[in-house]
Amino acid sequence: MNEKISGLSIKLIISVLLLSVLLCTAISYMGYKQFTMVLEDEYNRSAYETAETAKTYLDPDRLEYYLETGEIDEAYLEIQAELDALVLSTNSYLIYVTQLSNDYTTSTYIFDAVHPDTGFTRYELGYTAQDMDPAYQEEVEQIMTTGERSAVYFYSYTEASGAHTTAGIPVKDSSGKVVAFLGVEKAMTALDNARRTYVWNVMGITVLSVALFLLAYIGFLRKEVVSPILTIAGEAQRFAEDNVARLDLLEQIRKKDEIGTLARVIGKMETDIVQYVENLTAVTAEKERIGAELNVATQIQADMLPRIFPPFPERDEFDIYATMTPAREVGGDFYDFFLVDQDHLAVVIADVSGKGVPAALFMVIAKTLIKNHAQAGMDPSCVFETVNNQLCENNESGMFVTAFLGVLEISTGCFTYVNAGHNPPLVALEAQPYHWLPSKRGFVLAGMEDVHYQQQEIIFHPGDCIFLYTDGVTEALNPNNVLYSEERLKAFFKGADLVGKSLEEQLKLLHGDIAAFAAGAEQADDITMLLLRINKITGRDENG
Repeated sequence: MNEKISGLSIKLIISVLLLSVLLCTAISYMGYKQFTMVLEDEYNRSAYETAETAKTYLDPDRLEYYLETGEIDEAYLEIQAELDALVLSTNSYLIYVTQLSNDYTTSTYIFDAVHPDTGFTRYELGYTAQDMDPAYQEEVEQIMTTGERSAVYFYSYTEASGAHTTAGIPVKDSSGKVVAFLGVEKAMTALDNARRTYVWNVMGITVLSVALFLLAYIGFLRKEVVSPILTIAGEAQRFAEDNVARLDLLEQIRKKDEIGTLARVIGKMETDIVQYVENLTAVTAEKERIGAELNVATQIQADMLPRIFPPFPERDEFDIYATMTPAREVGGDFYDFFLVDQDHLAVVIADVSGKGVPAALFMVIAKTLIKNHAQAGMDPSCVFETVNNQLCENNESGMFVTAFLGVLEISTGCFTYVNAGHNPPLVALEAQPYHWLPSKRGFVLAGMEDVHYQQQEIIFHPGDCIFLYTDGVTEALNPNNVLYSEERLKAFFKGADLVGKSLEEQLKLLHGDIAAFAAGAEQADDITMLLLRINKITGRDENG
């Protein structure tokens, strides 16, 4: 963590340093350009002022005379002396008056004043030289043809004389004719020195300012940023290792900026996490306790349902098989079958409203009451009427049960049944395909007191089957929220090859078909199924 923070400090310092250098470079460059322009303009203006002054010393009407005759009279010498004095007084390199050739490349000197410090030799009257700078030839031509000074700034640089500016103006005689070109070259040595001094001063001040700023900035950065972040990072790392909240170091960071906010948030986070872990530990312990209890409840509920098959090995008149798959640890569905006596077999399937523990508790009560009253020899309708009134007592939760009860008289095949709002069973009679058992659906159990239930009868023959189930079968959903449906259930028994298969194998095939239809969708309701097959009717066999 310290290495990361140090890296952050270095990045911040480098970014500020680069910004300072770029800013100083931009300011220095703009200042340098402005400073140079002002000085160059000043030198140029001074050169032209000197040229205008020098022109006043001349007698333009005698310039051509001097060139033609080569005569140096007293007036000529006086002008030359004045020009020499002007060179010295204005600190100019040269002041010269020339007559230019027609192509403006050759100069014939009339006057030439030279500053003694330059080391140049004075050109005498009539001396011809090809010293016109080609870069300014066009501008000089314009001066000589128009008789007006040029707006172009004549700047040149040589190793011998350094930088200098030239002021060039036309000289007109009394008739207005341009008869000569007057040039003044002014040294710009001071400009070069000033520019160098400026650059070094700016660089020195910039470096010093940046160094002082960086020292102050590093101190500020360490105190106001790096140190608090190191404290926060160290505290976060410590908390990640021991999960014990310590807010004393974080509370020392009383800053009101984002770092202070971060410190307060980290402190609150530590407190919240510790509280959350404590709560989670307590909740986890409670969930483990409840889970253990639910496991016991699941086992108890499973033990309450007949699970040993065949349940009556000594009886070969019928076969029976049943399964119950709860949607949760415990469920509200149940099935049951038992011998009322040696000639009567009772089968029950029911579905309690709701799921989970409340439904399981109500299931235990309903199952116990139905079995107790059925074993007492009551008719199925009387069993449901009695159980219904008992379940309605103190049923403040408003729970109810859909149920189907049938009693098979083994010796005759007579099957007496009653339906309390439950799904109609499927039956296969006399080797015919499965169809819905005619069933009058009465009111649910525990829904309302003093309900009367109507029982019905059907005669089974050897080979006949009846399939009981709960709505968890027909209402199983696939990922597209499509129901398995009663039509699909009936189609399974018609389309599946069930010939020669045991009841257990048949129910396993049906379970597989439902699972394939669900395609991984979560089971929403308990799935309970019971299949009964009649093997023989003993009383009929005896009657022949």
